[in-house]
Amino acid sequence: MHPMSPTPSGSLRTTDTGIDLEITRVIAATREDVWASLTESDRTALWFGPWERVSDNDIRARMVFEEGSPWMDMHVEACESPRRLAVTSDGWDLESVLAEDGDRTTVTLIQHMHDAEGLGEIGPGWEYYLDMLIASRDGLTLPNFDDYYPSQQEYYSSLLPR
Repeated sequence: MHPMSPTPSGSLRTTDTGIDLEITRVIAATREDVWASLTESDRTALWFGPWERVSDNDIRARMVFEEGSPWMDMHVEACESPRRLAVTSDGWDLESVLAEDGDRTTVTLIQHMHDAEGLGEIGPGWEYYLDMLIASRDGLTLPNFDDYYPSQQEYYSSLLPR
């Protein structure tokens, strides 16, 4: 098992249009540095995959940690440096919000959803990727997805919106 011993931490919040899955991590770095890990292709390549610009608001990212390393087209809905990045892709509506507190930055990943369908798979996936972000920044061994799924599936499947 990965030294981080992944424990699921996400929560659901009811919204006007459905629910939001929220997962946070605290990183010992400035908000600008964490922002670079979320937006610079050479740094996203370390934990998610590299990306390339297609047009002003469209990119495609290579999912190098997924089977077959597929490309994913994404539309950038908001890029408010260094505090908020929002993208949509093939039915996925994602947002990352960064809040700085001294020498630490809290990253909140939010997936806006209409309902909780697939949450048992989605939650563990985002836990994995956020831990990949931390491991890549700290020079740690990258986590193994098998440590997240299916062990976190029941936790996420049983969440109720608050």
